[in-house]
Amino acid sequence: MLTKSKAVAALALLLCGPAFAAEEPGITATEIKIGGVFPFSGPASSIGLVGKGVMAYIQSVNDRGGINGRKINYIAYDDAYSPPKAVEHVRKLVESDEVSFMFGQLGTPGISATAKYLRSKGVPSIAIMSGSSKFTDVANYPLTTTGLVSYDTEGKIYAKYLMRAQPNAKYAILYQNDDLGKDYVNAFKSFLGKDFDRKVVTASYEVTEPTVDSQVVNLRSSGADALVIAGTPKFAAQAIRQAAVIGWKATVILNFPSGSVGGTLAPAGLDKSVGVIVGTTNKDILDAAWKDDPGMQAFRAFFDKYLPGADITNGSYLTGYQQGIVLEQILKQCGNDLSRKNILAQAKNLRDFVVPTALPGIKVNTTETENMIWTQMRLQRWSGTSWQAFGEVLDARSE
Repeated sequence: MLTKSKAVAALALLLCGPAFAAEEPGITATEIKIGGVFPFSGPASSIGLVGKGVMAYIQSVNDRGGINGRKINYIAYDDAYSPPKAVEHVRKLVESDEVSFMFGQLGTPGISATAKYLRSKGVPSIAIMSGSSKFTDVANYPLTTTGLVSYDTEGKIYAKYLMRAQPNAKYAILYQNDDLGKDYVNAFKSFLGKDFDRKVVTASYEVTEPTVDSQVVNLRSSGADALVIAGTPKFAAQAIRQAAVIGWKATVILNFPSGSVGGTLAPAGLDKSVGVIVGTTNKDILDAAWKDDPGMQAFRAFFDKYLPGADITNGSYLTGYQQGIVLEQILKQCGNDLSRKNILAQAKNLRDFVVPTALPGIKVNTTETENMIWTQMRLQRWSGTSWQAFGEVLDARSE
């Protein structure tokens, strides 16, 4: 009788352990189930390739045996950059697929539409692909961490750069009319203060519009000497191309989501993109300076094996690869405690973690008091053949 009681007690202890607790969906002895939503189609499909990079990296992890004895079952759906579709897919991931947590969901509109639901279900949403400043607010988004430098602080970096490089110029901002674009406008307002109305002219666009040609023509007529493009790659490419067509010799600054050679500069015209500036965390695969860099060599080998035939110059793949590296590190830190509570805790406990494809001096640090994963970036300029980094590493939190 005593032996039977001990066996029952041991079984109960096992079933209540952190990896198998009934309240922890998506976890078995051999698998962890994780969800993602990306715009694989639609107007933001170029940045949806981040999801392809994440999925490919996870496959490489599984081919190496997984993490702590478990393979990753990553289930990703296409929302076409549509909030209603994002809601539908996230509900399916949580209620039908029963994922442990969300990782890398991309698209500010879709993330905004699903954040309250995920919080109500107690599902962490780790390393979301949005820098919208509202998501850095721990009080309102306690189960979230962001996978990009916040758009607000990125925007302040650009404002600071322009005030140093062209202090007497007028600046034009072309922005996507949603939380993504508006954050950059508000960043310039915050940085410039009372001088904003005198120095800045803005124009917005909707993602449903066919082109932004008319907005670019109107912004040029303002006499601005710099153009900041705060949107997604399709429209950023149109803006760069149109500025060249009409002979506008402005200093062009792209936001990070549009800072892809394959996704933005190539469609715009590589020759038309010479001199374009963007803030980034990443080394450039086209820059000869990184030819013998171990991190970039590993990325190239990975790309050849897991993304054959894809365009390695599209920076969205590299961003997805880096996301995968961050996910792997978080899960390693979790050990065998894959409770949602510990997953979130470890996502907020990255200490000077170096991603091999990040620019020198840029490290990942997270805390309980802020939702950001990436907080540093460096400016780079398109030379015609590659991105060339310049200036010092900037910490977005101090800008």
